[in-house]
Amino acid sequence: MRRNVIGFLVGTMSFGAMASAETDLAAAFGAREQIQQISMSPDGTRLAYVVPTKGQGSALLTFAPGIDEQPKVALVSDGETDRLSACHWIANTRLVCDLWGLTRPAELANYGIIEFSRVVAVDMDGSNPKMLSKSTGAYARGYNLNGGAVIDWLPEDDGAVLMTRNQLAEDRIGWRLGSSEAGIVVDRVDSRTLASSRIERVEENISSYLTDGHGNVRVKGIELIEGNRNSGAIRYYYRLADSKKWEQLSTYNYMSETGFHPVAVDHERNAVYGFDKEEGRLALYRMALDGSGTRELLLARPDVDVDGLIRIGRRNRVIGASYATEVRKSVYFDDRIAKLRDSLAKALPEQPMVSIVDSSVDENKLLIRAGSDKDPGVYYILDRATKQMATFQPVRPQLEGVKLAEMRPVSFPAADGTMIPGYLTLPPGSTGKNLPAIVMPHGGPGARDEWGFDWMVQYYAARGYAVLQPNFRGSTGYGDDWFQKNGFQSWSTAIGDVADAGRWLIKQGIAAPSKLSIVGWSYGGYAALQSAVVDPSLFKAVVAIAPVTDLPALKEDGRWWSTYRLNASFIGDGPQAIQGSPARRAASIKAPVLMYHGTMDRNVDIEQSRLMDKALKAVGRDSRLVVFENRDHYIEDNAMRAQMLRESDAFMRQAMGL
Repeated sequence: MRRNVIGFLVGTMSFGAMASAETDLAAAFGAREQIQQISMSPDGTRLAYVVPTKGQGSALLTFAPGIDEQPKVALVSDGETDRLSACHWIANTRLVCDLWGLTRPAELANYGIIEFSRVVAVDMDGSNPKMLSKSTGAYARGYNLNGGAVIDWLPEDDGAVLMTRNQLAEDRIGWRLGSSEAGIVVDRVDSRTLASSRIERVEENISSYLTDGHGNVRVKGIELIEGNRNSGAIRYYYRLADSKKWEQLSTYNYMSETGFHPVAVDHERNAVYGFDKEEGRLALYRMALDGSGTRELLLARPDVDVDGLIRIGRRNRVIGASYATEVRKSVYFDDRIAKLRDSLAKALPEQPMVSIVDSSVDENKLLIRAGSDKDPGVYYILDRATKQMATFQPVRPQLEGVKLAEMRPVSFPAADGTMIPGYLTLPPGSTGKNLPAIVMPHGGPGARDEWGFDWMVQYYAARGYAVLQPNFRGSTGYGDDWFQKNGFQSWSTAIGDVADAGRWLIKQGIAAPSKLSIVGWSYGGYAALQSAVVDPSLFKAVVAIAPVTDLPALKEDGRWWSTYRLNASFIGDGPQAIQGSPARRAASIKAPVLMYHGTMDRNVDIEQSRLMDKALKAVGRDSRLVVFENRDHYIEDNAMRAQMLRESDAFMRQAMGL
């Protein structure tokens, strides 16, 4: 994997030292990606990229390849009070960044952990910082959790954006609005002076706005509310090109993913791209915005969902769509980009996962990421005019020189004969027989695994494990019939498929019956624990990270939110929910259990793990819970991730007698 790299790290700020992969694989694989997000300046001469620092902190660096000797530090976040997520160039010398954080205010105790966001602007050297999320109305008297979002980068305007901003009534909280004084507005904001003008007046229950990339708001979505609760539906409206009047476009149910869901406006075609169901699977459509209602099917598959839209440039121009079968595939509508893709495939044969991350305004300079299952990825800069491509930086320099494992698409039979797709990763150089093995169900449940680099899978493979990732029924991506009622309400089918993955490993001789473990995160942690309930003799060790353990308690965690009714309906109730809660069936589990959970987990409250740990110990089972203070659902901390890898490996080896 050794490459000639341009680009530099600032060692004095601990942005990520090169680890000794031979002696500390856990630290090397557990390290966050060295480039967490990256963008290209409008003229294509500079890059801005977010790098990890200590703990879950991060910093924004700017760098001009071929000009700068060292990057400039533009912004630093300690990761404790707030987090830096994404930064984009708004001019050749200025950027706009999203900040977010988690808080647990005592006066809002019923709501638990609350997420907030802000939008800031800063020059590339860190000067002239400005907060763009200035709220109107009685800001000081409310909780402005929604910092707004940029909806149009206004390429013709130097340093200005169109963005949504939150306006609060005097007695309101930022996520629920209820008077004519409160709602979302759209402002044009000068990021240097903060001078602003109102583009869209205050409106309640707005879910989103879409512009055409030329400063014109063409589509809006309004959440439909029933009895002060979210209904699960959004009604979309559009404008004719020369009108300010709103016309109804579609109604989209985001719980069932039915109805036309608009996601991007095409200025040249005067149309909107969106997703809708075609024979039970998501497909991509284009609908005219000229009042005719004409709708064209652009891409559909008979086997999987079409679920990705590919865009390029500061106008977010739509150039294609993608879907995942055994591997993710892209279909380009732009002939020039399609030809470019073919050329890149020839130039980078060992890195078939190629994506255009960003571009200059004229699209002559492109920022490209390429990788594979055995390559975490490398960023390249391509000059289309000179046809020259230079390496910028690998995503995970800590793994330079480490031999990585091949991820192979497989399928195995469930108990009822249904063939379940998944991915099998064997240790490099292994014969694939009589190995310690791990079944690793994905999170979600509204998710699926895909072919590509996975830091946890690759760590365990490097340590000698075979790893099988099943896309069990209840996974998304394969249509309505495969999703069933979701992985909670249809848990018996989903968990049955997960257990059958383990049985298949044994039957194939890949895993010895005494060397089989299960590891999962979030819903995957739930699946790991529930699998040990359903078949106590199958797995010899259970590792669950941030797991759901009690379905009725999971419902109650959202009691005071406007989405409570929807979440409760999704999870289900009655005997199905009780039987599907591993914390209520702890006595059935025989294997030792190791759990990890962060105290600031907003997705799955840490009380879920504490309840499970208490229930297991009450019936004399071997259980250990590791608590990560002030960490969220994703535990984005190098040291803590390394600890999880190292300890879970030792735990499974001990349980399997290795």
